[in-house]
Amino acid sequence: MTCYRHGHAPRGGISPEYQVWAQLIGRCTNPKHSKYPSYGGRGITVCDQWRSSFAAFLADMGLRPSPQHSIEREDNDGPYSRANCRWATKDEQNRNKRSNRYFEINGQRLCLADVARLAKLPLNTFRMRLEHGWPLEKAFSTPKRPNQRTATSADARS
Repeated sequence: MTCYRHGHAPRGGISPEYQVWAQLIGRCTNPKHSKYPSYGGRGITVCDQWRSSFAAFLADMGLRPSPQHSIEREDNDGPYSRANCRWATKDEQNRNKRSNRYFEINGQRLCLADVARLAKLPLNTFRMRLEHGWPLEKAFSTPKRPNQRTATSADARS
């Protein structure tokens, strides 16, 4: 595989978009790829158009908006395809992980980090309350102790 045929490589290098494309194909199709068990090994596929053409991938996805963006599948069990993929930041992707816990708060489906932020609690405090068997409403509505710090973006990433 070479991206030079597509005219999308910087001089003497490989474009970030090509690297993303090559990696997603590898992790979905190559059993020797270190991430294959979490992708191809669990049935994640790449649509035929993307698997056979970097140009088709680039036409559908466009350029990566920034170095902080990488490809995300909106449905984690779905394929890499135009209908299921977008460029997303790490914070956006952290809210779309299989391991996330979700809660219904005021009619909204929120991940644990977002609920903690809404409750103005450190993420670890909120998580520990739930792990110690607190009901959701009590964990959400009990204010933090005066000496606790509030949730930060670093807390939300853990």
